[in-house]
Amino acid sequence: MTSRWLTALPVFNEVNYVDDVLDQVLRYSDRILVVDDGSTDGTSEKLDARRAAQPEQIEVIHHPKNRGYGAGLQSAFQYTLENDYEGVVTLDCDGQHQPHRIPRFIEAARSADIVSGSRYLKKYKGDDEPPAERMFINRRITADLNERLGFALTDAFCGFKAYRADALRVMRITNDGYAMPLQLWVEAAAAGLSVVEIPVPLIYLDLDRSFGGSLDHSETRLNYYNEVIDDAIAKVRGEGRLPDTPYFRAQSCG
Repeated sequence: MTSRWLTALPVFNEVNYVDDVLDQVLRYSDRILVVDDGSTDGTSEKLDARRAAQPEQIEVIHHPKNRGYGAGLQSAFQYTLENDYEGVVTLDCDGQHQPHRIPRFIEAARSADIVSGSRYLKKYKGDDEPPAERMFINRRITADLNERLGFALTDAFCGFKAYRADALRVMRITNDGYAMPLQLWVEAAAAGLSVVEIPVPLIYLDLDRSFGGSLDHSETRLNYYNEVIDDAIAKVRGEGRLPDTPYFRAQSCG
């Protein structure tokens, strides 16, 4: 464990998981930030109790209302930079990411600006079968990012990541929703950041997760994701931050 790396968890209505996940994370990280994105199910109260009991280890930021997954990560990035951490590991609070892998992410970040988990680099015993429409969208979007940005990614959406602080300083993340990772990849390419993927198990505990309103319809969600990528690429190219010819490559490690 190292105090110069932060572990951050964006949280929205995870009252059934939050205590257990925090207990696990504390075994591998000595400083945790939880960004409560307007929870209404009792998660906020649980987090405040944990913060009061362990103020040297747990910090909590409350968004007054639900702003979105991307907004939670933006708050975590800002906190990382304002408090002079070397970097931040992000993972979800729904039990789908295994905290014992945190040190591996930090170790890999010694030689990469962004370390991204991939559920498709390696098969683990007991892997869940991903919902067909989510797998289809992930593959389509990942292939599009690879072609347009020069990446060699295998999983564009995994939330288990490590970011060096220097990488956070050069990316301009503004997307508040579930499409935030797509803008992130465009920003990473525009900044010429180095990326490495490492394998993580494929765990789905909530097959009925809502993406919000019309985005629960897979075709609508795919079209929206494509629009986010188009807009993000147009923006960085308009600013002269991304060449027309892809030059950037991601690496993977076992």
